[in-house]
Amino acid sequence: MKQRYFIAVVSKEHTQRGVNGGFMQVCHGKEGPLKRMSVKDWLIVYSPAEKMKGSAKCMAFTAIGQASDDLVYVHKMSEDFIPFRRNISFYNCQQTSILPLIDQLNFIQNKVQWGYPFRFGFLEIQENDFRLIASQMLGENGSKDFLHY
Repeated sequence: MKQRYFIAVVSKEHTQRGVNGGFMQVCHGKEGPLKRMSVKDWLIVYSPAEKMKGSAKCMAFTAIGQASDDLVYVHKMSEDFIPFRRNISFYNCQQTSILPLIDQLNFIQNKVQWGYPFRFGFLEIQENDFRLIASQMLGENGSKDFLHY
């Protein structure tokens, strides 16, 4: 099966919880987006904000990893919030601003209203866009090791 590449839109604070726990939950805990992924598919997290309900902007790619297995599972966070999660093996990376990359990213067709593709919280991107972002996040040596150029 062909490897695929995805971007999840998650606040930086929530992304860090996922990185620390080795999981990702997206779109307010929905199952569907996570089920689109297969084991070894890549995931980049874009964080528009520092916190989910905060006003401080982040506008950066904040995590990168691969689906560890094919399991999508529920995790009870509270009595009335039981979101779906997926195990992700995250790599050490540097936070990377989206701003200098906008003109080079093919999935962003309208460079003025560049935030439009992120509106649904989870999207598939092409390999060339993934490699561009990953090379900035992992550095040249790291991206060669992980992405097998």
